[in-house]
Amino acid sequence: MTGERNVTTSVLPSPETIPVLTVSALTFVMKKAVEASFAHVWVSGEISNFTRASSGHCYFTLKDDTAQLKAVMWRGIAQRLRFDLKDGMQVIAAGPIEVYEARGVYQIVVEQLQPKGIGPLELAFRQLQQKLASEGLFAAERKRPLPAFPRRIALITSPTGAAVHDMIQVITRRSPRANIVIVPVAVQGTGAAAQIAQALRTVHTIPDVDVCICGRGGGSLEDLWAFNEEVVARAIFACQIPVISAVGHEIDVTIADLVADRRALTPSEAGELVVPLESEVRAELSQLRQRLTSSLKQQSQRARLVLESIASRRCFTRPLDHIRDRCLQLDDLDARLQRAMKQSIAMSRQQLGGLSASLNALSPLAVLDRGYSLTKRLSDGGLIDNAATLHPGDRLSTLLGQGSFISHVVSIDVDDS
Repeated sequence: MTGERNVTTSVLPSPETIPVLTVSALTFVMKKAVEASFAHVWVSGEISNFTRASSGHCYFTLKDDTAQLKAVMWRGIAQRLRFDLKDGMQVIAAGPIEVYEARGVYQIVVEQLQPKGIGPLELAFRQLQQKLASEGLFAAERKRPLPAFPRRIALITSPTGAAVHDMIQVITRRSPRANIVIVPVAVQGTGAAAQIAQALRTVHTIPDVDVCICGRGGGSLEDLWAFNEEVVARAIFACQIPVISAVGHEIDVTIADLVADRRALTPSEAGELVVPLESEVRAELSQLRQRLTSSLKQQSQRARLVLESIASRRCFTRPLDHIRDRCLQLDDLDARLQRAMKQSIAMSRQQLGGLSASLNALSPLAVLDRGYSLTKRLSDGGLIDNAATLHPGDRLSTLLGQGSFISHVVSIDVDDS
């Protein structure tokens, strides 16, 4: 019939014909099958949902455009990882596929992990470089100048490597009297970074050390990795004396180079940077001595000319002339003072004579000169202007224009009119 479809019906086995498995039993069977078939696989993908548990284990998901795979990395593996994991990172992971029976899911147990398209060490270098740069550890303004003439130089390096011999040879050739102390450390392998960092923290306690060189000879990125560790970078940053980093060859750039106060392209160049060439210092000192001698001679000549000019002045060639001039001026002032005093006295006398005449005209004594007299009682000194105030026997004093006399009252004539 048109429009009808042919339907084929399949008959499923009944529980009576095959054994019935529990969920646990089925999961266990699948676990054995999957883990036996995928004992070790490599898989690439993008990290998402990354978390790090307090135990140190890492959990994340690897995904691509159409699928995703759970992943776990145990703490021991995670601690050995050179770089930091974060969401969005493209990686290649290796390890066995395991089935987590409690949830019925499968996951890869990551035993190896590397970034896709870049080596793990290179990625770790870039991540640490970006982190420390954001904190200002590479800032040019915090870098300290090297001492021009160091009292003592510390070499933080392997005492058996070629680098230490190169540095000593260059330093002693340039400055035979240079004082050098070697601080022995491992420069590669397990524990090297910790030894280098500890030496940088304590190098300032060595007597008279005021600069240090930290480094080693060339090698692979793995060989130089101790100088890319964060603990070494922070120890250089915190070091209390200037640090010269001398790691590897010219093409090798480490985190230590970026943090240090000065980077040397090679250990030999570090020896050239830390001390000046003695012959050059001697030549410069000789030039300075000549310039100083010439300058002193010029100053001496200028001083002599100034002294000669001063000595030729009249005050030094004829010193008494100035005194004589002052004596003449003093005599002139004295004469002028005498004349002024005489004129002042004459004027004062004239004024005094006029005032005396005026006073004399008003003086009662002048009246006496014209024949009048003044009489007063001797007992009380009172002037007598009325005879009624007298009594017989009173003693009187009479002042005339010329002289005076004493008299007694014999009688009193009072005019009643």
